[in-house]
Amino acid sequence: MTDVVHLVKLSAGTESVEQLQRWQASRAAQGPDGHPRHVTRMWPKREQAILAGGSIFWVIKGLIQCRQRILRLDEVTGQDGIRRCAIVLEPEIVRVTPAPRRPFQGWRYLAAQDAPADLRSARADDDALPPELAGALAEIGVI
Repeated sequence: MTDVVHLVKLSAGTESVEQLQRWQASRAAQGPDGHPRHVTRMWPKREQAILAGGSIFWVIKGLIQCRQRILRLDEVTGQDGIRRCAIVLEPEIVRVTPAPRRPFQGWRYLAAQDAPADLRSARADDDALPPELAGALAEIGVI
């Protein structure tokens, strides 16, 4: 049995989870099957572990704030002829307990036991805290 592994990715230029949702609902973010996808240069070496139930955890404003389940990895070739990996995502974005994350390039693997917990459904509709406050609270372990 393969252990599940997740990916962590910066959502560059995104100011909020709602902005990420709007972008992914746009045609530009969707593949031919209508699912949102993120295209990256590198193909994950731990593909089987990702496809065993992994998610992509999005870092927005210095905090992991949400995740999406990864459905599959598709090979795509750009207009430049270079092979790339399209990470095809479940459309539903799930808010998670905010967790601080320093900037990095590309994506990183995240072990299942280290992944932030999903917010309880009762809290998922709460107004979002300002990122600075959420980050400070997460650093001291309050949220």
